[in-house]
Amino acid sequence: MSAFDRVADIVQRGVDEHAFPAAVVEVGTERNVLWQRAFGRLDADVDSAPTQLETIFDLASLTKVIATASLVMRLIERGALELEQPIREWLSDWRGTDREHVRLRSLLTHSSGLTAWLPFYRDHTGRQEFQHAICTLPLEYTPDTESIYSDLGFILLGFIIEDAGGKPFGAQAEELLSTITTAPLMFNPPAGLRSSIAPTENDPWRGRRLIGEVHDENCWALGGAAGHAGLFGTAQAVGDFARAVLGGLNRNDARLASAETIRLFVTRAGPSTGSRALGWDTMLPTSSCGTKISPSAFGHTGFTGTTLWIDPERDVYVVFLTNRVNPTRENNAIQKIRPAVHDAILTALS
Repeated sequence: MSAFDRVADIVQRGVDEHAFPAAVVEVGTERNVLWQRAFGRLDADVDSAPTQLETIFDLASLTKVIATASLVMRLIERGALELEQPIREWLSDWRGTDREHVRLRSLLTHSSGLTAWLPFYRDHTGRQEFQHAICTLPLEYTPDTESIYSDLGFILLGFIIEDAGGKPFGAQAEELLSTITTAPLMFNPPAGLRSSIAPTENDPWRGRRLIGEVHDENCWALGGAAGHAGLFGTAQAVGDFARAVLGGLNRNDARLASAETIRLFVTRAGPSTGSRALGWDTMLPTSSCGTKISPSAFGHTGFTGTTLWIDPERDVYVVFLTNRVNPTRENNAIQKIRPAVHDAILTALS
């Protein structure tokens, strides 16, 4: 009998109760994978192919930490970016007395004053149109007085990374991540991988089932690779990334960044930004990580049903990937399952 049987029961119940058709869980440490298992089928159809450990998921907002925050760390260490740089030094559209002092740090902590989300995809395509539209939005609150999770701020970060790194955002991300994993972790996966990808939504706006096409509409209008979304990957690939983070913290594995820089990015930023670190979120007993993970843990979720939490104190990470938006994004049953999964895993490890 496996110590992780309780975890398996919770995830399987999620499949049985239609919280998601497909799921893969991976638990590991800096040096080893402790447990992996695939659940369900790729689609809600009973004739759909069974989920495999190699199934590729739309990672959604895990892009923010795996790609965007990692690239910012690298560019800071190269001297191409600084956390305290005003955004207006990179984006000429960002101007006005209400925002002239907003810094790169504020985008990372979701405290720039920008609203959470707007459907720009309905009227805009490409960087130039998105950049102008976001930069000229009225701010929702005084910057750096609170934190409101914002896709829009991370879209701007993607643009800044392009300029600072001198290459398209997606190309920079894939170049970096290729040093971390050989498993699929990419934007705009090729058609040849379609049979290995978990479908997301029957999208009424695009009028089709999304398989290997980014679920997030704003990211789609930006070409499928953006600072807030777009990455596709397997649980193994996300696990390899988690081990690189732990290795960076524990033994200065510098493939992502130095231990000092990683620690800065995963540490809670300050009282005005709540649980937010730089790109990452940190442990709250009411969040997706449950109640048993260490106070020093950090992680992130993705809208499509993806989760990554890393606990450096216990030297453990948890990858939980699903396609909970299949067949519709209105299904929120995963919200109760996520903390239960993490609590069961930490119980099994103790």
